[in-house]
Amino acid sequence: MRFLWLLFSLIFFLLADGNGTTEAKRDGVVEAKLHSYQEALEKVDNQIAHNVWLRRYENYKTYHLLKQELDKISQQIKRYKRYRKYRERVKELQERELTLKNQLELLKEYQQSPFYELLKPKDIPEPPSVKNPLDIIEAFSYIKRLTSTREYYQTKLKDLKKALELLEERYVILNKIAQLRPDKQIETQLKGLQEEIDDFVENLAIAKKTLKVYERKIEENILKVTEEIKRQSQRTAVIVAIILGLLLISFVIKWFIRRYIQDNQRAYMANKFVNFNLALFILLILLFSYIENVNYIVTILGFASAGIAIAMKDMFMSLLGWMVIVLGGSIHVGDRIKVIKEGHEYVGDVIDISLLRITILEDVTLTSYLKNIRSGRVIFIPNNYIFTDLIANYTHQGLKTVWDSLSYNITFDSNHKKAAHIAKEVARKYAKGYTDIARKQLNKLRSIYHLKNTNVDVRVYTFSEEWGIRVSVWYQTNSYATLTLRSTISTEIIDRYLAEPDITITYPAQRIFLTKDGKRDTLAPKEEEQV
Repeated sequence: MRFLWLLFSLIFFLLADGNGTTEAKRDGVVEAKLHSYQEALEKVDNQIAHNVWLRRYENYKTYHLLKQELDKISQQIKRYKRYRKYRERVKELQERELTLKNQLELLKEYQQSPFYELLKPKDIPEPPSVKNPLDIIEAFSYIKRLTSTREYYQTKLKDLKKALELLEERYVILNKIAQLRPDKQIETQLKGLQEEIDDFVENLAIAKKTLKVYERKIEENILKVTEEIKRQSQRTAVIVAIILGLLLISFVIKWFIRRYIQDNQRAYMANKFVNFNLALFILLILLFSYIENVNYIVTILGFASAGIAIAMKDMFMSLLGWMVIVLGGSIHVGDRIKVIKEGHEYVGDVIDISLLRITILEDVTLTSYLKNIRSGRVIFIPNNYIFTDLIANYTHQGLKTVWDSLSYNITFDSNHKKAAHIAKEVARKYAKGYTDIARKQLNKLRSIYHLKNTNVDVRVYTFSEEWGIRVSVWYQTNSYATLTLRSTISTEIIDRYLAEPDITITYPAQRIFLTKDGKRDTLAPKEEEQV
């Protein structure tokens, strides 16, 4: 019996010891799970601390909690101010009120809901109108801005989902901890966390719908602008093709001009004509391609024409002068002209005729020899001078010759007939070729102008002057080299005159008759003559 009792006691002890061991093991497992949950919770809290959405949300909640506290304190201050015994209490509340106001000022940017940016995205700008190639750049910039905006809100929405996942993960971990070790503080955290999760879920659903509509509108604007870019690109390609075709045609025309027009002057003017028409066609193409309402521009120019005409009078007159020069054919590139402006004379060859001015290269001429004492300058003459000042053309309508003259004074007792004959003979000798050329050229001008006298033979005139007899010889010479022939003829005439005993070249001089005592004879006639 005693043995049975001992056996029963041993069995009971063994059973009791086994239950204790099992309970201890169970407690160890719980502690291990709690430790793992705490580690997971720390990791989640660390991610939450670095999540922008959750930080903004916490600041948002903090702001409104402080605002509620401030309102409550403000009401208390109003209530306690009525009683003197609460004077100290009012001071404490006022200090607290000031502190809360400073805190609210720091958190002012969190006054608005953190979800507001997603719930009400910024307005989408109106798509630009693509009317010319330059607008294509602006259109691409607009598409890039919209794409960036769309990606920005997509990133924001993705971050919001991540924040919600962190909150839900934290809630699950806390809930497991509460199941293993119930705690009122954890239950309070779970309750607040559930409210945050509900708030995030609600706003996330609204944000998804809002951004879906927003992205559709962005896609619609992008498609609209893309179509305009495509249409404008095709239009620009056509215009560029037309312009390139015009350039090719002008190149071919210029090639024919260089190949078949041997006259440099005509070739130059033909090239200028081609360039002008090419620029005009290109301008008209661009004008009618990219300006929708040409009448509107014409109306504006009509109102502004009076002021423009006054302010740019000289320019308009130069343009009009250019038309007169080109269409009238009075001056061509290569012509030798003389321009007289306010007493100044310039003689040179025309090297360019632009819309606003004539450019001449000054040459060594009789004008530069007698008046300017210098030459070789490039002179720019406004085209409007053709209406107001004298412009003489030495080579108009293909003329290559001009009249030039030399004059010599001989004494009254010289053989003036022989002197005139010598001058004519020498001039005819050297000017014969130019005389023939001039005769042919003047005969051609009969079809254009009414010419009465086309005699271009050498002419000699003798005049009785105060200082003697003047022999003046006129002859035809090269328009571009008058000084060369002038020098040759002048030198030979002087040599011939000096070789003749009955021809004396005179110059201004005085003859004075003196008496024997060295005084002037008052009875002798006063006489001044050429010697």
